[in-house]
Order: sequence, then C-alpha cells, then structure tokens
Amino acid sequence: MGSQTVPKLPVVDLTKEDLKPGTSSWLGTSNEVLRALEEYGCFVAVYDKLPLKLHNSMLDSLEGLFDLPAETKFHNTANEEGITYYGAASEGFLFENATTLEGTQRFTNVLWPSTGNDTFCETTLLFSKKLEELVEMVMRMVFESYGLDKYYYESQIASSTYHMALAKIQPPKMNEKKGIGSHSDKSILSIVDQNHVTSLEIQTKDGRWITFEPSPSHLVVMAGEAFMAWSNGRIHCPSHVHGIITTTPPQENGKEEVNYSAALLSYMKGMVQPPDKLVDDEHPLLFKPFSNLGFLKYWIQEVAKNPKCSLTDYCGV
Repeated sequence: MGSQTVPKLPVVDLTKEDLKPGTSSWLGTSNEVLRALEEYGCFVAVYDKLPLKLHNSMLDSLEGLFDLPAETKFHNTANEEGITYYGAASEGFLFENATTLEGTQRFTNVLWPSTGNDTFCETTLLFSKKLEELVEMVMRMVFESYGLDKYYYESQIASSTYHMALAKIQPPKMNEKKGIGSHSDKSILSIVDQNHVTSLEIQTKDGRWITFEPSPSHLVVMAGEAFMAWSNGRIHCPSHVHGIITTTPPQENGKEEVNYSAALLSYMKGMVQPPDKLVDDEHPLLFKPFSNLGFLKYWIQEVAKNPKCSLTDYCGV
C-alpha cells in the first residue's frame, strides 16, 4: 500500500508589492485566503510588515514576564477584571484591549506595580498593532470575496476588540507531551507568532494533524468559532493544540528548549450574525444571533464542567 500524503498548511504570500485592494494581485490573494479558511480554517501568512527585530523583542520579553515570582503572577492578577493568568502544564496570560495603550499599560502595571516596565509595554503595543493590521487585511479580503462592500467591512472593523494571549510551554519528560490541550478559539480571527520551538498542531476536517514549522516571517492566521458562525458554516474552525513532544535528552549545557508564543485574538463587540446573502436554501441559518464576548464568558464558565460545550449549545438553531 502507498503511504498516505502528509497534509500541509496552506501558505499565502502577503508580501507582494502590488497587493492593494482592487488589483488583480489582491483579488487572487483574497481567493487564496478564502479557500484556505473554508477548507482548513487557517493558513500560514508570509508577512513582512512585522519586523524581525520586533518579532524577536516580543518573544524575548516573555522570558522576563514568565520569570516573575509565581506569587506575583497569581496574586497580582487574581482580582483583575480582564486579565487572566493560568499555570499548570503550561503558563499563560490573557488580557483585554491589547491594541490600546490603556490596555497594555494596565497589564504591565499589574505585573510590575512598583517599577513598571515601559520597554515591555511599548514592545507589546507595537506588536499588537502590527498584528491588528493583518487581521484587518484578512477580514477585508474575506468580506470582499463574499461580495460585501467596504461599508460593511468598516462597520465590522469598528466593532472589533482585541485580546492578547501570551504563553510559555516547558518541555516535558522524554516522549511525553505537555501544553495546552485540544481546543478551538472563540474569536473571529487569531494571529499566532512563536519562537523557533515547534509546538502548534492543527487538525484537518478529516481528523489528521498538521504541525506548524515556525519561522520569523511566518504567522498562523486561524478562524475562531465566531467567524465560522458569521459565515454560516462556510469558514471552518479548526481544533488545535499547543504542546512540545520531547524525544531527545536536554542539551549538553542542561538547558531545555522552551516554547514562547504571542497571539492576538479579535472579537466582535456587538452581535454576531451572518449577512443575509450567506443564508439561503442551501445554507440554512445555523446559529441565532449571539454576543461574541458573551459566548466567550459562557465557555470559560462551562468548560470545566463540560469540556465539550460548544457554540451549538449556546445558540444553535
């Protein structure tokens, strides 16, 4: 029997000089983006608007963040609305309003209350703004591909809000896996950047897993459940895991490779519902209109009791 072909994530080049709305290059790339999101729910974006220096500075800064004392990380975030810390098989922070100075300053001041950390704050804000530009480009391409005008795009962008997820995954013992278990994002879009340590795996529609091989110029663009609902099921929302499999002993110097990642997640502040032209006899309405942030809150509250809780449970027709 022949060996089964190993699937690969689609790669979309967003570095073309003539990639401007209305050009043939834009239209062709938009079609690539839409096909990737409908078939895989994600793609690898070759993107040069995130400078290498900023990529390195952002990910390098996470070492200092996660090296803060455990008491500081737990205690300082315990009662802070909009800021979450978790620490188990992996560590992570999630904070709101990540593309605003107020949001990044607040997060920084919570973790460094006495001294602040202007460098971390400035780096994080610059990084999030660059990823926000990518989100807006992808959303415009999708909306135009579905025949929606610029006024629709502008209204959706105006209703967007952004969270930042920062994570550290330590290598496990030999041949064990450690990290964040299989899940799907609740966002519209998620943009993931990470260091050189491989950790992200994405599941295809037929149940196979694809490993993302990181590169400084490559970002993973992934659709969340809210985008799937907005498209009335046309866009796929993939399950994925963040984890490290260790098959070799530590390096001679005893230092183990650690995965650091930073992801920007976009949400709609208002109600999520598909445009009329995406609902027809062949594509009946799948979900009632719902609050994106309300669904996120519901999922956080319910997932511990029911790990399989879904958007269908929340607002399925």
